[in-house]
Amino acid sequence: MIFESLSQRLQETFKKLRGHGRLTETDVDEAMREVRLALLEADVNFKVVKDFVRRVKERAVGREVLDTLTPAQVVVKIVDEELTELMGGQASKLNMSSQPPTVIMMAGLQGAGKTTSAGKLGLTLRKGGKRPLLVAADIYRPAAIKQLEVVGKSLDLPVFSEEPSKGAVAIAKDALAYAASHANDVVIIDSAGRLQIDEVLMQELADVKAAVNPHEILLVVDAMTGQEAVNVAQAFNERLSLTGLIMTKLDGDARGGAALSIKAVTGLPIKYVGLGEKLDALTPFHPDRMASRILGMGDVLSLVEKAQSAFDMEEAKKLEKKIRKNEFTLDDFLQQMQQVKKLGSLTDILGMIPGMGSIKEKLGDQEIDLDGKEMRRLEAIITSMTPEERADVTIINGSRRKRIALGSGNSVQDVNRLIKQFSQMRKMMKQMKKAGKSKKGLFGKLGMPDMSGFKFPR
Repeated sequence: MIFESLSQRLQETFKKLRGHGRLTETDVDEAMREVRLALLEADVNFKVVKDFVRRVKERAVGREVLDTLTPAQVVVKIVDEELTELMGGQASKLNMSSQPPTVIMMAGLQGAGKTTSAGKLGLTLRKGGKRPLLVAADIYRPAAIKQLEVVGKSLDLPVFSEEPSKGAVAIAKDALAYAASHANDVVIIDSAGRLQIDEVLMQELADVKAAVNPHEILLVVDAMTGQEAVNVAQAFNERLSLTGLIMTKLDGDARGGAALSIKAVTGLPIKYVGLGEKLDALTPFHPDRMASRILGMGDVLSLVEKAQSAFDMEEAKKLEKKIRKNEFTLDDFLQQMQQVKKLGSLTDILGMIPGMGSIKEKLGDQEIDLDGKEMRRLEAIITSMTPEERADVTIINGSRRKRIALGSGNSVQDVNRLIKQFSQMRKMMKQMKKAGKSKKGLFGKLGMPDMSGFKFPR
């Protein structure tokens, strides 16, 4: 979970502050000491931590804070604002050219996830109405061109490639001509990964830049490398004048300090972050939302955006009508489950909902993946039923249950449990409809049925 350790430390610190009726300067000093240690443990740059704590303390010891009735809340607000500012203040968008094509050059070290990120970025831009072209300009790494072609095929994105012997500069130039003749309004150039100290390869990047004059030069950095990511960004920026960063593996076990340090040290904004291995797991970086998540205040905006992209609102309206008429079937339930899978892990979703910290703590290290084993088991049971059985579970007798269990690779008890819980859920929906509460919960607002009473079969 992103920034999990830092988030827990900071929340514990502010919980102690809330125990005080009014704050003294000593209280603030102690809290800032804990904040300093938490940030240093998260691998945040020492100078950045020092400046951050100084700014927070200067604001927190003012009379307007110490004299308020809820000073701890004001301190949290100050930390939230300063964290947001530390990470860039506001989301930084891509520079899109008014005269297509927009040229985006990707750079980075070997293994940082550059090729995959190029594909993810292409998918993100296509969802925004663009027609991106991926360009295979990594002419050194074995199978690099093939990798990009595989990524492009899986995402249904066109890939431009030529013989490596032509050279990266020539390939990039030819790609621009190809894009112009094929109505591609964005060109994403996947360059070769390199060590920043490799003078020959760095010069090649500079030559590609001079040849195609990119509107964006994005450096892909691995969050798990910690402060080394900051050093890499500085070195590449000196040679290429970068326009922004894509930070990958931010959902890993990394302490996340690079994300908090890199803007302050290099002045470069993080434009996108990779939060998973799936090819759609690239999201715009919002400093304010990230600060809120770190402080345990949730990120409802991102959750709503995620749900809106995953759920078909027209289908949600049809589903609502079915629930009202008590016509909700296992086919409808399966369809909703398949959409819920797109949201990722349950612990990640809980991190976006304010006040869900206690539930996350109870889960501990248990990562509940909504696309995991239990969800797949449910899918196997339901898809092993006939259309008639999915439409009306009451016709499923003993022999049918045995057939469904055998076909899905589960036990009859698992099938019985699913049918029983689905029947109970339908009754609950009927009761909620009568009480007029079917659309009042958070899941209802997102176009999702309330499945809070449903448990996975074991």
